[in-house]
Amino acid sequence: MNKPLRRIAIFCGLLVLTLLLRDNWLQYVKSDSLATDDNNRRVTIARYSTPRGDIVVDGDPITGSAKTSKSGLNDLEFKRTYKDGAMWAPVTGYASQAFGANQLENLEDGILTGNDDRLFFRNTLDMVTGKQKQGGNVVTTLNAGAQKAAYNGLKARGAKGAVVALEPSTGKILALASYPSYDPSVFAGNSNDDAEAWKKLQKKYNPDDPMLNRALRETYPPGSTFKVVTAAAALENNLYPDADTATNSPLPWTLPDTKVELKNEGNIPCKNATMREALRVSCNTVFGKIGADLGKDKMLDEAEKFGFNAEQFTPVRASASVYPKEMNRPSNALSSIGQFETAATPLQMAMVASAVANDGKLMKPYMVDKLQSSNLDTIAQTEPQELSQPLSSKNAQILQSMMETVVKEGTGTKALIDGVTVGGKTGTAQHGVDNSENPYAWFISYAKVADGSSPVAVAVVIEDENADRGDISGGGLAAPIAKKVMQAVINAKK
Repeated sequence: MNKPLRRIAIFCGLLVLTLLLRDNWLQYVKSDSLATDDNNRRVTIARYSTPRGDIVVDGDPITGSAKTSKSGLNDLEFKRTYKDGAMWAPVTGYASQAFGANQLENLEDGILTGNDDRLFFRNTLDMVTGKQKQGGNVVTTLNAGAQKAAYNGLKARGAKGAVVALEPSTGKILALASYPSYDPSVFAGNSNDDAEAWKKLQKKYNPDDPMLNRALRETYPPGSTFKVVTAAAALENNLYPDADTATNSPLPWTLPDTKVELKNEGNIPCKNATMREALRVSCNTVFGKIGADLGKDKMLDEAEKFGFNAEQFTPVRASASVYPKEMNRPSNALSSIGQFETAATPLQMAMVASAVANDGKLMKPYMVDKLQSSNLDTIAQTEPQELSQPLSSKNAQILQSMMETVVKEGTGTKALIDGVTVGGKTGTAQHGVDNSENPYAWFISYAKVADGSSPVAVAVVIEDENADRGDISGGGLAAPIAKKVMQAVINAKK
């Protein structure tokens, strides 16, 4: 063979070798990732070739599947349906042929489609018997009555807002409502109508942003509800021994290192008030000075024990609430009353109320109780998990007595429930530059029943842009919703 032919033969041999290496790379190294790549049309076809498993609340599915019209370019056989979709969207998220999935629909997609490795044995049995592959179920911790009370309460108000209810002893999420909301059914397919419905829900075209999960993803200034955290810090750091010792709180009181007086709302008895009285009437001066006396580091430490400055995974991700790490002394005083840059999700403030109700122990919040195969065998069970201990049992009980005074004799009387002990704290949080916009109305609370247990803790926030400014208060707008949610949980346990 002459030299040029030999070179050509070697070059061709290298090309063949390269093709063989590439083929083996694709078949053996990349096969799994290619098989599950969302851009692989076969993956999408397979995902919608069988009915999807269900998301379950109180034993009943709140989701379903329906056959699609396989015409034109649509080669997907089933699409998702939702029962009371707008009420449950903050829990379920959406599963759409055209726009993918989010929240539980996305996080538990393997179970719901039947593709999770934990369903291998079940799928093998179905293949042997000739049965169509079926998805498993996601059983939630949600309480249907509490969710309905939360969503309908927000809807009746007609204002943006959110509600979160927790079971203090376990961390189970009992209600997770956001308003305005959306029905995931309207864009579950991939038709032009679905695309138009999706477009109308986007913030660009709908400034109310109905697809925002305000319960988990929106942070608000918590206002006076944060005074519960500040009171906990005072007790934990022995600044005051109990709820009924007079505090060192002059009136007027000037923010440290400034000439600016911190104002209270109205003519309320705040001079040297006890912490019980200061929480009852919501004294800014008392709790601002407590924050200043403790200092930023102690306040930050206590806030982080309650969960601030960390994302929570329920398993749906919740935005991190914020207690600022870098600030001067006057800013720390303002942060101690829920102003300055302090910001909290409704989930976070429900966690605060929950920890107080649970004698100081904060449980990790979660909304998935268990995962099931299609024949209802349990393949995974969530066990309650302690997240932290923000305050001792003794101090938690002191704080409970303070919050119960707020509801019995203070700003939270609209949350009273006959035969039930209710503790709470109202908040009216400043909003806008120089407090120029309508404030946010907050209420956090818990209920204790006759046996001393606390089945529910709740946080409610209302953004009412249309209300008269003077009519906005946590006790007036948010407390009645919290009351109905607590009643729903208590009634479900009877």
